[in-house]
Formats: sequence, C-alpha cells, structure tokens
Amino acid sequence: MTRQGTAGSSQITGRPSMQPPNGCVSISRTPDNKFRASPNMANQLHALLDLWYKHRDTRHWVLGTIYKTAGPCYRKAGAVMLFDDFGRHYGLLSGGCLEADIQRHAQQVMASGQSKTLCYDGSDEDDFAFQLGIGCGGTVHILLQPLCEENDFLQLGELRELLQHRRPCYYLQKISASGETQVEIAMPPAGDDLQRAQLIEHSGSQWLQTPISPVPHVLILGAGVDAQPMAQLFRTQGWQVSLCDPRPANGRAAYFPGCNSHHCHPDELNIHLDLHQVDAAIAMNHNLELDAAALRTLYGLPLKYLGLLGPASRRDRVLQLAGITLEQLNRALPTPLRAPVGLNLGGELPESIALATCAELHAVLHGASIDSWNSSGGALPEKAAAKSGEKAITTDA
Repeated sequence: MTRQGTAGSSQITGRPSMQPPNGCVSISRTPDNKFRASPNMANQLHALLDLWYKHRDTRHWVLGTIYKTAGPCYRKAGAVMLFDDFGRHYGLLSGGCLEADIQRHAQQVMASGQSKTLCYDGSDEDDFAFQLGIGCGGTVHILLQPLCEENDFLQLGELRELLQHRRPCYYLQKISASGETQVEIAMPPAGDDLQRAQLIEHSGSQWLQTPISPVPHVLILGAGVDAQPMAQLFRTQGWQVSLCDPRPANGRAAYFPGCNSHHCHPDELNIHLDLHQVDAAIAMNHNLELDAAALRTLYGLPLKYLGLLGPASRRDRVLQLAGITLEQLNRALPTPLRAPVGLNLGGELPESIALATCAELHAVLHGASIDSWNSSGGALPEKAAAKSGEKAITTDA
C-alpha cells in the first residue's frame, strides 16, 4: 500500500481500519458511552454543510476533497466528504471502497492540525486501491484539511450562507505542500457560467477552484397522488421542491416531506414564491384550466426546463386555453417545452413517469446528452422499437 504524504511526499505504509462503506450503518460510541447506529446517507454538499454546521462546535472535523484524477474514477475533482472524531464519515470520494482508509488519515490530520494529501493509484499493483480489486484503474488525489476555529472552519459557514441565499461562488483550496491550510471564496463575474472544478495557479501556488452552485429549485404544479413519487425522486437528488395546488386535498405535508407547499391558484403563485428563483417546473394538475394558468404564470421566465404532463393533443388544448402558441412559448425558453414530459422509458405508472421525468430533468440541468453509456453497438429490440414507433437499427455504419 502506498500513500503520498504532504511532508516531503513520503510513502506511508499501513493497514486500513475496518469500517462499513458509506451508505451502510456504522456503530459508534457517543460521548455518554452509548452505542448509536449512524447511517451515512448525505452526499449533496448542502446536506453535508448542514450536518457539519449543527455539530461544528461539539466535534472535531476534517474536510476531504478530490483535487485531481487520472483515468476512470468514481468521483471527479471537487467532490467532498466530511470526517468526524467519532470515526464516522459523510459523503463519498469513491464507491465506498477507500473511505475507511481515508478516515484513518483524517484522524491523523485531526491530531496534527495540518493538511495532508493522499494518492490512490488503481493501476499500481503495490497500491492499496489496486489490492482492493476495485477495477477502475484510475488515480485519485485527495486533500485532507482540518476544520477548526483557527482556520475559520475553512469558511464553510460563509459557503453555507451563500448557498442558502442561492448565490453561486467559487471555493478555492490551496493544495498543501507542507501542511498549511488555506481557502478562499470568490464571487464569479456577472453572467459567468461556472465551469468544472480545476487546478489553477494562484498567489504562486497550486489551488483547486471549485464552482459552487445552489441546488436546483423545481416547481411542481399539481400535487396529486402521482406527484408524490416525482417529488420524492427530486428530493433524493438533493433538489429543492416547491408545490402549487389550490385543491385542499392535495399537497399535504405528510405526503410530501421536505417540500414547500403553496395552496393557491397558479395565477397567485408569484405572491407567495419568487418565481425567478425557480430553475425547472412541471405542470401536472390533471385539469386543463389549472395547467393553462400554470403556463401563463411561467411564461417569460428563464426556466431551464418546463414540462407538461400528457400527450401532444392535450398540450395543444392547454396552450389554446392559455392563449399562448407553442412557438411563442419555446422562443421564451432556453430549451423547448417537454410535452409529453420525460424520457421514453416504456413505463406508464406514476413511479415510472417520475423516473422518466427525473432522468430527463437531470440531463438538462447538467447539460448532458440523453444517451446510453453502453457502447457495445447492440440493436434496439424489435418489440421496444415497435412500441416507440422506430425501426430496429444497429450502430454499425
């Protein structure tokens, strides 16, 4: 097993501590000497910051960040996780295979108060990552930084506040050469599109510059029973979810945990919600008039995604009632109206529609093409092709 340490980049040999991978339940002692199960489930940055902030003064913490990768790796530069002095970790820097060993080094960082870098090389047969048989074959470089009052808790409190106010920023971390710990927060110029995390030269040293964006805010207009799995899926992505439905039986908090519900007509929604803070919206009222009102309310907003439940024939009726043409609506949107909503995954139940919509929305928000990772060149099955109205084809030229 090999590691690169910051003090002269020395090689460190050791045996990893045995802990459950992230996402499993670990058993740890609390200060009152009792055992408590601790599920490590939060992976989104805002959730990690909320967890840390609640316990920032009662525990010792270390921030782990991937600052460079080479080859195939589970996470990329900018990915973060937290370690506490109870031996627990939150978030993921790998698929759960390296976290126990990183935790061991995090404990050393807590004790020394100095930052440290690690390197796991999946292509080196002498490296711990290779010996685990992970199979990715990539190399991941990790920065561990202590979180303490002396370094202003790495300015994570300020970062959390910016996210709560939906203000994007850059988070800069100095790649430690001799144990020093330094971070900065920089505001992007107006209109600047935040790029991926990257290493930059800053003040004569190497820094990781990570773009930090607020979580996507998704508005669901229509909070009936079929909206429940959709809202739940959106919440599992860490997205902020708001609901709008004037009908008393819909949008009850017990069925939409973690969502903000507005019991008002779509025409009145702008009184209760800042619609310019909404990134995406789906109209699924199962009512022509309410859906038409929803489109009127959303018309002209710079939404990254707008979906309407139902077939194209229903879409045309809703647009007619709204007094908007499809061409007018699409010209006002960065991307065209999605109606029918979601990817063609072949399902028809609420859970399937939710999955199809979440997948399409996720691709749009991340600027990704909606293609399969599979490059085997297999043919589209005839039955599926017939159902989708396409011919079965292969990828051969």
